[in-house]
Amino acid sequence: MTSVRSTSSETNSGSVAWVVLVAAFGGFLFGFDVAVINGAVQPLQEEFDLGELSLGFAVASGLLGAMLGAWVGGPIVDRIGRVRSMQIAAVLFFLSAILSGLAFTAFDFVLWRILGGIGVGMASVLAPAYIAEVAPTRMRGRLGSMWQMAIVLGIFFSAVSNAFLANLAGGAGSEFWLGLDTWRWMLIAEAVPALIYGLLALSIPESPRYLVGMGQEDKARRVLSEIVGISGREELDQKVAEIRETINFEARQKLKDLMASGKIMPIVWVGIGLAVFQQFVGINVIFFYSDTLWQSVGIPEEQSLLIQIISTSVNVLFTVVGIVIVDKVGRRIPLAVGSAGMTVTLGVLVLAFSQAEVQNAADGAVTLPEPWNLIALIAANLFVAFFAATWGPFMWLLLGEMFPNRIRAVALGVTAAFNWLANFVISLFFPYMAELSLVFAYGLYAVVALISLIFVLKWVPETKGRELEDMQEGAYQRAAR
Repeated sequence: MTSVRSTSSETNSGSVAWVVLVAAFGGFLFGFDVAVINGAVQPLQEEFDLGELSLGFAVASGLLGAMLGAWVGGPIVDRIGRVRSMQIAAVLFFLSAILSGLAFTAFDFVLWRILGGIGVGMASVLAPAYIAEVAPTRMRGRLGSMWQMAIVLGIFFSAVSNAFLANLAGGAGSEFWLGLDTWRWMLIAEAVPALIYGLLALSIPESPRYLVGMGQEDKARRVLSEIVGISGREELDQKVAEIRETINFEARQKLKDLMASGKIMPIVWVGIGLAVFQQFVGINVIFFYSDTLWQSVGIPEEQSLLIQIISTSVNVLFTVVGIVIVDKVGRRIPLAVGSAGMTVTLGVLVLAFSQAEVQNAADGAVTLPEPWNLIALIAANLFVAFFAATWGPFMWLLLGEMFPNRIRAVALGVTAAFNWLANFVISLFFPYMAELSLVFAYGLYAVVALISLIFVLKWVPETKGRELEDMQEGAYQRAAR
């Protein structure tokens, strides 16, 4: 069967851009939610008298919810539809923002963060799926990249929001509006974009794939015509038939399909490796704990929050770089360059923090002498730049391209779950490792980055210019040479 190509008019381009922007707004909340906790780490620890591991669990608890949301998100999205799922995710984001900001104990704080994490996990499943299903073929790459851009923008604006509130109140732990501490308002602030997301979701149509699955083929044809840009009755009927065939194909995929000769297929291990390495290089430490990190080496709170804004700005800028280069230079070589760059910059951070001097023996406060404080700041931002231009967007892109058709859906679900699990582990143990030694923590991440370089060069395939139908079992071995 020959695939149907869309012919998008100017009006259609505007329509599809709008629905993709609305769907991608879930990525904004994704980034905002996972990073907003950064400004609240230290006052949260003081408020609930948390030890290092307890603090790590409280900060990382939302990631447990994200694992759950991603795992059950697929079946839920297929059952109730993409748009209604977006509205449910928005409600979860909204409730989590309000209730975690008003938490009375560490227990209910963790509970409400898990609730928001479920929204994150659902968004990570439904938004990319919706964008792929409504975007015209010729625009799919650019429109699909809006999801990753929305995530990094969410991280950036969470840093701006935290810095604004902290500077306005005089510190994250200071009392602010209505007698609530500022760190609580940092969390509550997420309710605003969550409300906007829920309202915007009312303005977009359901995806044609879901409509076909529900037997509403006339509505599906209308969306395919008005949004995707397919014209002509014959072309519309052919596209509906293709969608119907794909739905039946994916419904048959099971976990056991990932096995060959009683073992997990090598290409699945490669996908799991990509998912785990993306988190084990320690990128989320920069966004979850950066203010605490920089305060621990003598930088005042207001300056540490400013550094967070700088780091998130670098993240946005170099994500754009990655999006620009991906179709020109491929996936594998940029990943290798990113791994090498992260290894070097993390190594420099190890050297910098090895120069830290204790200023107050009573509370263990330390500072970095000149020029190591500036060197550490530059190295941290170069680390973010190398990650954002390569491993940030390319890992997800490869996971969407490298698996054979017959296992793509289930393999993506498994590898995404490993990504969230790795994220949780890193976020959980960093406060403990930082308390033990920042040199040890960054040294460990540097070693992982070096191993990821070897992993990329030896096992990761190049998928640039290859049709998805060409990705067969064993093909990754030839592509990686």
